[in-house]
Amino acid sequence: MTQTVKNGDKIRVHYTGTLNDGTMFDSSVKNNRPPLEFVVGSGQMIKGFDKGVVGMSVGETRNLKLAPEEAYGIRRDDMLIEVGAHRMPKGYKPTVGDKLQMGPHPVTVAEVKEDGSVVLDANHFLAGKELNFEVTLVEIL
Repeated sequence: MTQTVKNGDKIRVHYTGTLNDGTMFDSSVKNNRPPLEFVVGSGQMIKGFDKGVVGMSVGETRNLKLAPEEAYGIRRDDMLIEVGAHRMPKGYKPTVGDKLQMGPHPVTVAEVKEDGSVVLDANHFLAGKELNFEVTLVEIL
């Protein structure tokens, strides 16, 4: 009988993640990284990825299509934070798209206002997007 993945199993997978327009946002394969190792159902992974690998057998490849609710969630306006110019590091000229750290949280400069204040977006950069993963089960540990 072939062993298949179930919740609680520690597994290794290779994956490639793309957006609906085909843009790749991450890949263990294309970026020459070792397989991703995690415990299924432990909350280490986004919900849809965790559920999508259950039932796979070693060597199997699956294509997962995840709605935002199963991935990084819906974009939230309450995650936009306006910060006064005086709160920015001395000499820093913010540009839309800049990636910054606000404590332990990564944020993106969403808008630079005329008065020098900045709107920071604390949403995950993949929030609100459908994600597609090609996942190959390498091993069940």
